Amino acid sequence: MPKADSPPPSTPAVAELGLTVKGQVQSSSDLNAAVTAAKQRFVGRNPNSAKLFEEATEYLPGGNTRTLLYSAPFPICMKKGEHYQVFDEDGHAYTDFVGELTAALYGHSHPLIQESLINTINNVGLNLGSTIAQEAKHAKLICERFSLSKVRFCNSGTEANLHALAGARHYTGKRKTVVFSGGYHGAVLGFWDGVQDNGVDKHEWVIGRYNDVEGAKKLIEQDDIAAVLVEGMQGAGGCILGTNEFLMQIQESAKKVGAVFILDEVMTSRLGPGGLQAIDGLKPDLTTFGKYLGGGLAFGAFGGRVDIMAVYDPRSPNSLAHSGTFNNNTLAMNAGFVGLSEIWKPEVAVEFNKVGDAFRASLQEVTRGTKMSVTGRGALNAIHFSGNGTTEISCREAVDEDWGLKDLFYMEMMEGGFWITRRGSIALILGTPQSELDRFVSVVEKFLERHRTLVSL
Repeated sequence: MPKADSPPPSTPAVAELGLTVKGQVQSSSDLNAAVTAAKQRFVGRNPNSAKLFEEATEYLPGGNTRTLLYSAPFPICMKKGEHYQVFDEDGHAYTDFVGELTAALYGHSHPLIQESLINTINNVGLNLGSTIAQEAKHAKLICERFSLSKVRFCNSGTEANLHALAGARHYTGKRKTVVFSGGYHGAVLGFWDGVQDNGVDKHEWVIGRYNDVEGAKKLIEQDDIAAVLVEGMQGAGGCILGTNEFLMQIQESAKKVGAVFILDEVMTSRLGPGGLQAIDGLKPDLTTFGKYLGGGLAFGAFGGRVDIMAVYDPRSPNSLAHSGTFNNNTLAMNAGFVGLSEIWKPEVAVEFNKVGDAFRASLQEVTRGTKMSVTGRGALNAIHFSGNGTTEISCREAVDEDWGLKDLFYMEMMEGGFWITRRGSIALILGTPQSELDRFVSVVEKFLERHRTLVSL
């Protein structure tokens, strides 16, 4: 099973070129040749990254401390980021479409974020070992934006989901939680093909098929279900949208049996002023957050109904403990507040996601009739390569990704000056020029033309 923070198990992992697709070896000699040539160019262009990787393996297992960042033959080592760009150790500049998996919404050097951090360091200090006024200000803003009654902070989306689940189990007195295949809720909460080897509470998950309305109803409407944990769009799973019917059924069934409906908005809260729940008309019992809401620093949050969140009120003798040295650290509290109040204003969220929709539409136009397709919503998108090139993907089981083509695409996009994830995720950064979005569409179009025999349906 895949490790934490890793792509689905069909990600390239064997043979030096990574051409395995669910155990079936890609036999196309043309594809093999194209990937081999691209890999040779990759190695030739990045000697410093190769050297730094080898040095890192002496002290770090696999030369890294975050599984997703590893890729054969070696990962690219970045030196710095500025605005919407990143620069590697070999002197290459890239337009950043990784966007730190949605956390780098504000880019790498937004002046307001920088000013906030410098001011906090100079005039407030780092961890003070106490509550600070700023955490209540940030809490109020998040509650107002995302329709929460109460909220608590932590250090990541993983922690947010773990605490939300613990609260739901304590509140209901039950243990089992319904989740969905292809879902990713953090480092120890991934459900690509069942519970990961590093997953917690392995025997307490009930795993359903994403977008299966009747299946979800059947799984949830049982007497022993404490909670349902779901993404409105499976981000790490390939930007697969949940249908409104599916999500509404989850909400209805959870309410019917008294289970806690937890909506994971760690990635999707940036899809609109009030997150995906406001767009789709959902009213979850609890919502989890992370990524950009800390202003680019480590951050997580969970919140929702007063009665459920009361299980974390330390004034109650039966409350759950919720500790964390850095939960309310001064940097994240201040930078996060500045980002949400001064940069990511509601009107900005609306317009930026319109840009993302138009960008995806342009990509869908040039990829029509090929094995490549693009799914997503707003400024969060994902690249797929499949036998039929469909954009109508209801769940991860419905698409058999060609990881050989994904490998080729990843390496050639870097040659074109674009930094994307190997699995094809694209999280746009505020301030990325329209000219760069247009250029990416052009580079993709040239890629498809260059490899017409490999990508044509």
